[in-house]
Amino acid sequence: MKKSRPIHPDFLALLELKEKKIIVLFKDLREYVLEMYPASIEIVYHTYALTSVLSVSERPSDGFCMMPIYTNHLNLGFHRGTLLPDPHKLLTGTGNLIRHIPVDVPADYRNNKVKDLLKAAIDLAIKDRDKPPKTPGITISKIKK
Repeated sequence: MKKSRPIHPDFLALLELKEKKIIVLFKDLREYVLEMYPASIEIVYHTYALTSVLSVSERPSDGFCMMPIYTNHLNLGFHRGTLLPDPHKLLTGTGNLIRHIPVDVPADYRNNKVKDLLKAAIDLAIKDRDKPPKTPGITISKIKK
């Protein structure tokens, strides 16, 4: 069994304050996405939501997805969601670019339809980035202590 990437301690301290169901869902969703693109640069934030951004470089603008955790729910967000093929109409939202999938149970993301969206998002982010990361597979904390 492959060892998963540890959650950054800054993020983990705040994650552990959430409801158990949200913690379990987040950890599983994060692992699922990281398995699809292990070279992801993870950038963690805490603003209005506790958020993990997965990017194809050290730049948040090169992100392909995000996992914001709110008070009582979790989403799988796509930075360029309006540009992704979504034949099954999974993506919700009204922003100019960002779309998301509400996550309540693993079946909301552990399926081929979402896997196809993630693959398309990764491919688009790689195509649009200026240069590859200096250190693939790292986590960067932007959480102020």
